[in-house]
Amino acid sequence: MKRITILLITILFTACSNNIDSADKKSVNVQHPDFEMNKEIAKKFIDLHYTEDWEAQAELIHEDLDWSPPVYGSENYGRSEHIESMKMYQQMFDSIRFNADYWLPGVDPETGMRDGSVRTYGTWTGIHTESGKEWELKSYHPMAFKDGKIIGGGDYFDFGGFMASFQE
Repeated sequence: MKRITILLITILFTACSNNIDSADKKSVNVQHPDFEMNKEIAKKFIDLHYTEDWEAQAELIHEDLDWSPPVYGSENYGRSEHIESMKMYQQMFDSIRFNADYWLPGVDPETGMRDGSVRTYGTWTGIHTESGKEWELKSYHPMAFKDGKIIGGGDYFDFGGFMASFQE
C-alpha cells in the first residue's frame, strides 16, 4: 500500500509539473506581433552600411532616438549624433559587412515581456581605408522601435581597442 501511495504521489507531481512547464513554454514562445517587422527594419539598417548609404539609414531612425555609443565614458546621444557616427564609420571603412550569429527578440526591462525590440550578436568585417588593413569585430546591438523606426539601442564592442588596432 505504501508503494502505491508513493507511486500515485509521484505521478501526480509529475503530471502537475509537466502542465506548468507546458504552459510556461507556450507563453515564452509567443512572439510579439511587431518582432518580425522590426527585425527586417534592423537588418535593412545594418545592410545599408554595405552600400554606405547613411541617408537611407537616417530615414529608419526616429526623431527621438536615444542611442548608447560604444565609447568608454560617453553619454547616450540622439539622432543627429548617430547620423554623424554612421558617416564616420562609412568614411573610415570600406567593404563593411555584418554577419549575424543571432537575431533575437528583446524584452521590456520593467516587465520582462517581449516588446517587439530586436537584438543581434555578430561579427563586423571590413577594410580600414587609410591603412588598407582588414578587420573583424565582434559586437552586440539591441534596437527598440516606435512607429516603424529605431528609437533606442546601442553599439556594444571594444571601440578603443578597435581604433587602436589601426595605429602603426
